[in-house]
Amino acid sequence: MKILLFGKNGQAGWELQRSLAPLGEVTALDTGDGERCGDFTRPQEIVATVRAVSPHVIVNAAAHTAVDRAESEPQLVHTINAFVPGALAQEAKRLDALLVHYSTDYVFDGTGDRPWIETDATGPLNVYGASKLQGEDLIRQAGCKHLIFRTSWVYAARGGNFARTMLKLAAERDSLSVIDDQIGAPTGAELLADVTAHAIRMTAREPGLCGLYHLVASGETSWHGYARFVLEHARRSGVPLKVAPEAIRAVPSSEFSSAARRPLNSRLDTGKLQQAFGLNLPPWQNGVARMLTEYIERQA
Repeated sequence: MKILLFGKNGQAGWELQRSLAPLGEVTALDTGDGERCGDFTRPQEIVATVRAVSPHVIVNAAAHTAVDRAESEPQLVHTINAFVPGALAQEAKRLDALLVHYSTDYVFDGTGDRPWIETDATGPLNVYGASKLQGEDLIRQAGCKHLIFRTSWVYAARGGNFARTMLKLAAERDSLSVIDDQIGAPTGAELLADVTAHAIRMTAREPGLCGLYHLVASGETSWHGYARFVLEHARRSGVPLKVAPEAIRAVPSSEFSSAARRPLNSRLDTGKLQQAFGLNLPPWQNGVARMLTEYIERQA
């Protein structure tokens, strides 16, 4: 099996290089790579790369994910998150290849308090969410074999993430204010990558499994709950923190100004995914604790 992976240096892309390797020959690309183009701001060259590699599976882990900055550069965001994935889908259709693509809970408007299912009406609040929704639509319209995974609150031990930001701030400040009215599930890039590899194997045998799925860790929390979990774990591990547990203040989103509106309800129902692929998704705390342990040990 020949696999072409875009976005190899991102959080998910880094883990996908590991999880996809046992499946076959992986060509992994990102911006700045040599003879093959992995730069999604150059759509024609991306298409040329697909035609040169002629893969059986295309995995797109590339995206414009700077949510606030996206508000001021919508054309670029739509090129990277929608038009190029649409072009990949057209090439996948031509090759009879499988396209794997990642989307987001931001395609929803964040109302209510129940987890979103795949068939719920969408209504993105910002440019980023609108671009990801358009990417989904263009992939479906191309008629290729595809797996689209909507996920949320992605983190990894590699690169920056919310947990590492909280650890840094907690070591410097006497108090922290963290949003408590946005609810979701922190989801590790490792989990995304491992489920992706499993789904690719199964879909190769059963093409009827192609489609749209929600993929997040189980359980739910707020950013405030996430921060408290991170700092409690760090404190138990002997990390010196300046902020006291009672000084982590829960505040509404309205206390922070941002260019892009965020959905309050980022819960995603994963029942369809678990049933289709025979999976049990672990609690979000398991993955975060593992990531923190790895990060703290590296800093020691």
